[in-house]
Amino acid sequence: MSRIGTIARRSFLIGTAAIAGGVAFGVYYAKKGVANPLSPRDGEATLNPYVLIDRQGVTIIAPRAEMGQGTRTTLAALVAEELDVAWEEIRVLHGPPAQAYYNGAIGAALLPYPEYRLTDLQRRIGGGLGVVGKAMSLQITGGSTAMIDGFKKMRHAGASARETLKEAAAKRLGVARASLKTENGRVIAPDGTELAYVDLAPEAAGIDPPKVGLRPSSDWKYLGKSMPRVDMVGKSTGTAVFSIDVRPEGLKFAALRRSPYLGGGMTGFDAGAAETMPGVDRVVDMGDGIAVVASNTWLAMQAAEAVEVDWAPSPHPATMADISARLAAALDGEANSEMRSDGDADTVPEGATLVEEEYHMPYLAHATMEPMNATALYTGDSLTIWAGTQAPIIARDKAATEVGLTPGQVTVYTTLMGGGFGRRNEYDFVVHAARLAKAMPGTPVKLTWPREEDMTHDFYRPIAMARYRGAVRDGRAVMLDGQVATQSVGRQAGGRMMGMEPGGPDKSSVEGAFDQPYAIPSYRLRAYLADLDLPVGFWRSVGSSFNAFMFDSFLDEMAHAAGADPLEFRHAMMKDEHAPSAGTLAAVREMSGWTGQTPDGVGRGVGFCFCFGTPVATVIEVKDEDSGIRIDRAWMACDVGTALDPSIIEAQMFGGLIFGLSAACFGEITFTDGAVDQLNFPDYDALRMHNAPKVEVRVLETNAHMGGVGEPGTPPGMSALANAIFDLTGKRARSLPLMHEFDLLA
Repeated sequence: MSRIGTIARRSFLIGTAAIAGGVAFGVYYAKKGVANPLSPRDGEATLNPYVLIDRQGVTIIAPRAEMGQGTRTTLAALVAEELDVAWEEIRVLHGPPAQAYYNGAIGAALLPYPEYRLTDLQRRIGGGLGVVGKAMSLQITGGSTAMIDGFKKMRHAGASARETLKEAAAKRLGVARASLKTENGRVIAPDGTELAYVDLAPEAAGIDPPKVGLRPSSDWKYLGKSMPRVDMVGKSTGTAVFSIDVRPEGLKFAALRRSPYLGGGMTGFDAGAAETMPGVDRVVDMGDGIAVVASNTWLAMQAAEAVEVDWAPSPHPATMADISARLAAALDGEANSEMRSDGDADTVPEGATLVEEEYHMPYLAHATMEPMNATALYTGDSLTIWAGTQAPIIARDKAATEVGLTPGQVTVYTTLMGGGFGRRNEYDFVVHAARLAKAMPGTPVKLTWPREEDMTHDFYRPIAMARYRGAVRDGRAVMLDGQVATQSVGRQAGGRMMGMEPGGPDKSSVEGAFDQPYAIPSYRLRAYLADLDLPVGFWRSVGSSFNAFMFDSFLDEMAHAAGADPLEFRHAMMKDEHAPSAGTLAAVREMSGWTGQTPDGVGRGVGFCFCFGTPVATVIEVKDEDSGIRIDRAWMACDVGTALDPSIIEAQMFGGLIFGLSAACFGEITFTDGAVDQLNFPDYDALRMHNAPKVEVRVLETNAHMGGVGEPGTPPGMSALANAIFDLTGKRARSLPLMHEFDLLA
């Protein structure tokens, strides 16, 4: 990792994503090359920002963070596919903070249209928004965009490097480049002469890369197949380095403690008892709390609890009833957006049956398995940070401001992460480490958040409330009118991370509801932003994480009101609107043997959500047992368009489902006097091995465009489970978590 510096050396034109950006933002800027941030040492050569070659072989630089989702493996496969290197010899590192690693796919998500029915022109405009990511150096892992962004970009990097190496070989052998071929890290001449990449790299580094096209999918060796994960050995043997494992020489360990009353300050503290504990070095005033520096993390945590602190009250509403009242008041006010308005949703069609219901969703924490932490070393004129961050440039710049340095004086090493789910897009944990490091100049300090600190100072999945009206006639939905009240993640996070709060219609508040592929004659969705300022942020699947449950549960209620089979009710409205989505429903119908009938003691429910470009349908089966309701089986079908690594996609869908079911069953964050009531996993449980379902996943590839895989598996399982429990018990869940109303197997 240490070999990757930040000194610009060569420029690199990043393929079609940047070129497409010229459509809307200026061809010159879009085509303008970006600096190669790799600074090779003696014996190393870089051919572009993604390929580094030394005597040990080829290292591929992954621009996105690895937090268990397999992104390093597939990003490496994209480069290796064109570069012709042996898979088992590939090494993969995370790139440094650099504009070269911007995410060009993030911008496309800003388009205010349902993604499933984007026109070609709208997609080109969305591609053009990629240049926003370039201009703002958005090196962000999020939005299920890693493969969509890297699909052409990374292959261009591999193809460019391959042809540059061939050009170096052609010059050495005095033959035409076209006469050469490549295989397993070697260039092969017509007479059988073989030249290793490691031998050619120093010469190749001085050659301007030739223009080259990409291989057709019919020639792929790695893509489309399940590859061994590049992080498998390290994680299986315990040698993989996460942020929590970083141990620079002379390291001290620290624990953070801040006000339990969110937004409340600290009026004073007495560190006398803590400072007498053997092994405690210092108690540091962090401004909004204290940190204890000690010889180990456990001691630091114990000492932090021994500090007597006077906390100021929280400025936020004191009770959940107060918060709910703010949501209800928002719904009675003026809408922020009307992202979809088909037909006449004010009028109930003649002869139709009216259905009206209200739904509630709680705040949720991220609860990453690896606690939030970062290590920092401040020397007066430099700052070095080791952290598992999804946004290293933002983290670097915020840390620089915190300690009064320039970004160029800050080095960030991005480690593996024990889960992210959107939490590590935030920079607060890095800034706190930098603040503490400045108080301990010359000493590297690892600042760890105790689980209680993490649980009570998160940027939460926002609370939400929805009112739905719908009408059914002749077995079909003829009208659907939804109103959703929540807090805006985009506005809060945009203000924090980018320094600007986007105005206008708030898409994230209604995604997962306004953008679903159903042909309903009158279909309207409106968002209402509540007068609340509790900290909220990106949580896996963002707005779809709460809207899918409310929207899809209401569809289920409409199906029953129409006397229709819930799966066929959805499929009938979808098959002529978006065939790939209908295909996922057909797949889970076949996989589960869905008949619409279940025996006594068994319930089945279906859920569906289109988000992040991928439709996912889920069927859940539950059983009534003596020990409670067991989530017995689950069938999932997704259509990702192009499946780059089927096993990783299956794992992501599986993991997303378990993540969503855990939240549906047990997840909630509540507040009393502005303080979070849940402190640790005993208060914020998840599915375990004994109560998780047996899951079967099918990956389809009929979608015309590549979709994301990290987040789409989470939303539909929540409604599928609630619908299954309704089938079992006859009782409808209109709020989560389910543990409050049902006897679940815990």
